[in-house]
Amino acid sequence: MAALKIANVNWQSKLNKAAHHTSDYSSTEAILRRGQAFSITLHLQTTVQSGDNFTFIASTGPSPAESQRTKAVFNLSEEGASGWSATQEPSEPGCMNFTIFSPANAVIGRYKLKLQIVSGNKVSSTLLGHFVLLFNPWCPNDDVYMANEKERQEYVLNDSGIIFQGLEKYIQQEAWNYGQFEEDILDISLAILDRSLNHRQDPAADVSNRNNPIYVSRVISAMVNSNDEKGVVEGKWNGKYCSGTNPLQWSGSVTILRKWYRGRYKPVRYGQCWVFAGVMCTVLRSLGIPTRVITNFNSAHDRNINLSIDKYVDISGKTLHLTEDSVWNFHVWNESWFIRRDLGSLYDGWQVLDATPQERSKGIYQCGPASTRAIKEGDVNLDYDSSFLFAAVNADYVTWIHYSNKRKERIYSDTRKIGKFISTKAVGTNSRVDVTANYKYPEGSLKERQVYKKALKLLAVRSTGKRTKITRRRRRSSVAWRQNMTQPTQKPSISGKLILDASPVIGQDILLTLALRNLTSDFKNIRVKLRASAILYTRRPKAEILQLSRSVKLGSEEVKEISFKISYSQYKNSLVDDRKILVTAVCETKQGASLLVEKDIVLQDPFLTIKVLGPTVVHKAVNVQVTFTNPLSEVVTDCVLRAEGSGLIKDQLRINVARMAPMESSTIQFEIIPYKSGTRQLQVDLVCIHFSDIKGFVMLDVAPA
Repeated sequence: MAALKIANVNWQSKLNKAAHHTSDYSSTEAILRRGQAFSITLHLQTTVQSGDNFTFIASTGPSPAESQRTKAVFNLSEEGASGWSATQEPSEPGCMNFTIFSPANAVIGRYKLKLQIVSGNKVSSTLLGHFVLLFNPWCPNDDVYMANEKERQEYVLNDSGIIFQGLEKYIQQEAWNYGQFEEDILDISLAILDRSLNHRQDPAADVSNRNNPIYVSRVISAMVNSNDEKGVVEGKWNGKYCSGTNPLQWSGSVTILRKWYRGRYKPVRYGQCWVFAGVMCTVLRSLGIPTRVITNFNSAHDRNINLSIDKYVDISGKTLHLTEDSVWNFHVWNESWFIRRDLGSLYDGWQVLDATPQERSKGIYQCGPASTRAIKEGDVNLDYDSSFLFAAVNADYVTWIHYSNKRKERIYSDTRKIGKFISTKAVGTNSRVDVTANYKYPEGSLKERQVYKKALKLLAVRSTGKRTKITRRRRRSSVAWRQNMTQPTQKPSISGKLILDASPVIGQDILLTLALRNLTSDFKNIRVKLRASAILYTRRPKAEILQLSRSVKLGSEEVKEISFKISYSQYKNSLVDDRKILVTAVCETKQGASLLVEKDIVLQDPFLTIKVLGPTVVHKAVNVQVTFTNPLSEVVTDCVLRAEGSGLIKDQLRINVARMAPMESSTIQFEIIPYKSGTRQLQVDLVCIHFSDIKGFVMLDVAPA
C-alpha cells in the first residue's frame, strides 16, 4: 500500500484573508484569527486509501507541548482536548479540502501545521506549512471581542490616526502613521515578544501565556521602551538629541520599528510619550488587540502616589526642583479593549497601558493594563498600576513659594487642574472625542469626592501597612491670593490674569498683558516680578528668556493692566523644539502675602498646504504640491521636506530644500503611486535646524485600480 503523497498545499490565501479581516497585511504568509475556521486544500500525487487516518498537529514556540497549550493534536471530525478541530469538505478528484478551527483562547503567534497519516502499519508526517494566528475582535468568544463593526474598523484596521498634543486651552492635532499592515511590521511585532525579558527567562512559559491579552499587552508596554530589555525606543527629555532623532520629527511607527529590527534590536533614539504610544498602538493593532491612543492634559506624575503634586517657585517666579513630582502639559498613553478574567466582568472594556518609562512596576518599566473602570471607581488596589494612573488624572496641584530663609508659603491648591480634556480620535473621523467621563466623575461632585477618599484610604493601607493621615481640602480652582499657611486663612484680596494680546506665531514678538484687580476697598502697593522661561512639554524649564520687575498701585477695587513684550530676539536662541514658554508673575505686598499667576504659551507654526493634483487611484502616479513659508526674518538653509503614508509611499520620501529667504514661500512637487485603496493619510513634515518642524497632513480616498 503506497503512502499518501501531497503535491502541494493551497492555503486559500485570498478566501481566508477576506474571512479573517487580514487582507491588508503586506505578506504572502497565511495570517488568520483565532476562534474562526480557515480552509486549506491538499493537491495529491496518490490516491487516498479507505483505511487512512488523518491527524493534524498545530504547534508554536520553541518547545511545543500540549500541557502548555502550545501544541494541539486533533483528528478529523472530532474536537481535540485543545479545542482545535478539522473536518473534511467535498472536493474535486485528486484534492482534499479541509476546514480547520482554532479555539478562541488559542495562543497567538507563528504556527507550524503538520499532517500525520496512518496507512496500515505505516506512519508518515508532512509539513503543510506555516501560519500566523492573531487575536480576533470579530469572535464573540475571544477576550478581545468588540461588538461594534465601526469600532473594529477604527481600532484594529485603521492604519493612521491623530494624536492630540499642546495645552488644555490649545489642543493640537498631530497625524501619526501606525502602518500596522506594512511589510515586516507583523514579523517585528512577534519579534518584540520574542525579545522580551519574560521570553529570555522562560521561553516555554512565555509563549504559553500569549493566549491572554492582559499578559501580551503588559509585555509590549515593557518592550516598547528600552529601559530594561533593549526594547524599541529610547526615551529622552532634555532637549538635546544630536546623537539620534528629535522625538518631534517622528511621524509614524513604521520607520522606528524597521530601524530597531534591521539594526539588530538596538534601541532607536529618541522618543517621548506620543512616540511610545504611537508605536505601541501599531504593535497591538497588528496582533489583533483593539487599541487607541489617549491624551491626558495636565497629567500628574505622582512619584510617591499621595495624590498631591507640590510645585515650588522662588520669590521671582523661578521653578525650583525640590520634589520629583511633576505635571506635564499633556501625556499620551494607550487603551486596549479586552475582558478582565483576573478582576471580574465589572472591569471589562478599555484598559490603560503606558509604555513611557516613568516608574517601575514589579521591578520593570511597564505600566498597565489598568481598567478605566477601576480608575474611575478609585479601586487603586487592583492590577495593574491603577494607583499611578488614578493619580495621573486626579491628584491635587499645590503651589508653594519658597523663600530664601527656607520658609514656604502655600499660594493655592487646585483640585480641578489635573486630568483635563482626556482625548482620543473619533471613530471614522479625525475629530476629538472627550473621554474624561470614563476616568472620573464630574469634578466637585459628591461621587468624585467619595471616590477620592476611597482611593486615599486604599493607598494609605497599601503603601505603609497602616492608616496614614492624609487630608484633602477643597479650594477654589482659580488663582487666588493666600496668606502664609501658618496664619489664619483670609479671603483673597487681589486677583490676576495673564492675557495674550494675539495668537503668537514663531518669528514674531509675543505681546502680553497682566490684569490685576484689587478685591478690597483698601489701597494696595504691589511689587510684581515677571519671568518667562522656555519649557519642555513636561513643564521642565530649559532656558530663561526674560525677567522684569514692576511696582503697581491699586486703589479701592481698581483694575490695572501691565503690558509687556517678549521679542523674537529674546526668545529665538532659548526656545526649545516644543515651542512652549511659561510666563509667571509673582505679586507681593508689604504684608508678605502673595499672588502667583501662570500662563503656558505655545508658539504656532505657519501653515503648510498640501494639494493633490489629480485623482488618486491604486498603481497610478499622481503629483502632490506642498507650499510652506519661512516664518523667520532671516535666511534659513538645509531644510528637508519629508513625506510618508501607509498605502501611499512605501519608504519615507526626503527632499532637500536648499535655501529660503526671510518670509519666503516655497513650493515643492513630488510624485506618489498609491498601492492600497481606501482612505489614506498623507503626512508632510518640513524639518529645519532654525525652527521646529512644520507639519501637515491630508486624507485621500484612493480608488481601486
